[in-house]
Amino acid sequence: MAKNSQAKIVTKKHLARQEKERQQTRWITGVAIAVIAIVFLSITYGILNDTVLLVRKPAVTVNGETATLREFQIRVKIARQRLIDQYMQYYQFAMMFGVDPTNDDSLSQTFSQIETQLTTPTYLGSQVLTDITNDFLIRQYARANGITVTEQEVEDAIRNTLGYYPDATPTLAPTGTPVVFSTLSATQFALLTPTVTSTTAPTRTLAPSRTPDLTATVTPIPSITPTATPYTLEGFQARYADTVDFYQGIGMNETDFRRLFFENGLYQQKVKDVITADVPYATDQVWARHILVGDEALANDIYRQLVDGEDFATLAALYSTDSNKDVGGDLGWFGTGKMVAEFESAAFSLGIGEISHPVQTTFGWHIIQVLGHEVRPLTAEEVATAVDTAFNDWLTEQKAAAEIVINEIWVDHVPTKPDLTDSFNNFFATETALVATYQVESDQQP
Repeated sequence: MAKNSQAKIVTKKHLARQEKERQQTRWITGVAIAVIAIVFLSITYGILNDTVLLVRKPAVTVNGETATLREFQIRVKIARQRLIDQYMQYYQFAMMFGVDPTNDDSLSQTFSQIETQLTTPTYLGSQVLTDITNDFLIRQYARANGITVTEQEVEDAIRNTLGYYPDATPTLAPTGTPVVFSTLSATQFALLTPTVTSTTAPTRTLAPSRTPDLTATVTPIPSITPTATPYTLEGFQARYADTVDFYQGIGMNETDFRRLFFENGLYQQKVKDVITADVPYATDQVWARHILVGDEALANDIYRQLVDGEDFATLAALYSTDSNKDVGGDLGWFGTGKMVAEFESAAFSLGIGEISHPVQTTFGWHIIQVLGHEVRPLTAEEVATAVDTAFNDWLTEQKAAAEIVINEIWVDHVPTKPDLTDSFNNFFATETALVATYQVESDQQP
């Protein structure tokens, strides 16, 4: 007969040991779970930090308003695409006209400049930060001064840019009132010889080159010629959708597209119009001719010959080293800031017909004669330059007074795409060049 199994006796000591073992197991399990959780969270945070959280970090803050790294990267991509569009257009034009871009000096230089910018990410990044800063300053000024841009204005800008005019009447830019320049006085006629006439447009080397036009009238803002509607509303909408879809490929949404390409530019133009409203369309100018030599003794001798009645144009052709010697030394009309200081001071101090004693500049020794002195209208190009200069000076002042904080993290996160290789493989990239924006180019801004 089998023996009865004896019941296992569980003592308090045994129970305590079991409880202790269970607590140790729970503790070990808890620690393991915590370690796994920490590792998982660290990996997750690292991924998020390199993606979602990273692009939300500030790139630049202007007077408390912040642009994220996401916007910075989008705008760098836009800047890269614009450069690529330029490259592709030049390349296609060259191919169209049978020109080898690699053997054309002008094209090669242009291509080299674009390639350098595309392969220097920090250069484009710095330019984009400047653009973002300018946009903040412009919008802040607009808010403070009641300047607004409506959705309809943005829509009209998009339609005009894409060439859709439903009424076949695009908005015309105002044109300047034609101004007729003064005619030559009897004194001026007497000063001139047959070798120099009032319509001569000589070149000069004393300052950045320009072509004086003594007879032209001024049209400060070029007009736009209306064109017929090239396609239907459906065609415009399809083209607009295609354009937005293309830019979505570099991280933009439609709101970004409308704001960055059009709204910002409209704000800039409106503020620019206000800031530059007082820029004059006419300036005090002199019409002068000169004889330039490299020796003071020769300059004094020429001056004495002129005082004795020798013909200015004849002596200019004989002695002057300036490129204008063949037109009697005629420099045309010029305003302040166009010549070196010593030359300008002497020219503006002379009366009509007066001849200066030799004036020394870095170019040599000049004998100057003033042929005219009056307030004259600026050319359209000169007006545009004056307006841009005034606006850029204003931006510089705004920056100096603003609180601007740049997060140096941008240096390590400048996009290097899109690139030329991709665009040569994607012909549609060239079509984006048709999306002209209302933004003022960055190389005109400080």
